[in-house]
Amino acid sequence: MIITMPIEAAQGMAQGDDLALLGLLQLVSPALPIGAFAFSQGLESAFELGWVKDEASLGDWLTGVLDDGLTRCELPVLARLQQAWADEGAEAIAQWDGWLAANRETAELAAEDSRLGASLARLLGSLELLPSDFSAEAPALPEGASYVTVFAWAAQVRGVAPRQAMLGFAWAWFENQLAVACKALPLGHTAAQRLVERLRPALVTAVDEALELNDDELGPALPGLALASALHETQYSRLFRS
Repeated sequence: MIITMPIEAAQGMAQGDDLALLGLLQLVSPALPIGAFAFSQGLESAFELGWVKDEASLGDWLTGVLDDGLTRCELPVLARLQQAWADEGAEAIAQWDGWLAANRETAELAAEDSRLGASLARLLGSLELLPSDFSAEAPALPEGASYVTVFAWAAQVRGVAPRQAMLGFAWAWFENQLAVACKALPLGHTAAQRLVERLRPALVTAVDEALELNDDELGPALPGLALASALHETQYSRLFRS
C-alpha cells in the first residue's frame, strides 16, 4: 500500500528544511563577518618551516588535522553542545565550553577560538538571535564562549540537524584552510579544487566517526600543529593572526 503525504504538509516540511539549509549556509559562508579569514591555525607556520610546501603535503597535513583534531575535538563536542542547547542544559554547556578551552594548546589557538566566538555572538546579537532573545529562562552564553559553543547555538536556533551542523563546521574549516594556502603558498585555485575532491569523503567519514565517540574517547592529538602554532607567535613575517 502506498501512503501519500498531503501536499501542504510536504511543502511545510520542505520549507523548514530549506530554511535550515540556508541558515547553515549563512553560518559557514566566507562572507560571514566574523574575521575567520585572519586565522590559519598554525598552517602559516607549517609553510614557513617547510612542513607543508605543495598540494600533496597540504593534503596530508589537512588529513592529519581532520583525523586527529576535528574528529576527536570540535565535531563531537559540537554535537554535544547542540544537544545541551536543545535541552537548555546550562551545566553541560559550561562544561563542554570549558573542555574546549582546556584543549587549546597555545595562546594563539585559544585567542582564535574566543575571538571568533565573540565575533559570532556580536553578529547574532545584532540579528536578535542570542538565547536571551528567545527566552528569559534560556541559558546564557558562557563568558568568553568558544566559537564552537556559539556555532552550536546558532545551528540549534536555525533548526539545523546536528549531523548537518557538523558537516557545515568541517566544511568551513576546510575551506578556510584552503584559502590560507592559496594566499600563502604557491597553490592555485585549481589545485585547491583537486584537494576538495580528494578530501570531501574524509569530511563525511570524520562526522561519522565523531558521532560514534564516547566522552572518554575525546581529545585532540596534534603535537605538530601545537608546535607550529607556538612558533607562529614569534614568526617574523606573517599574514595571519594564528
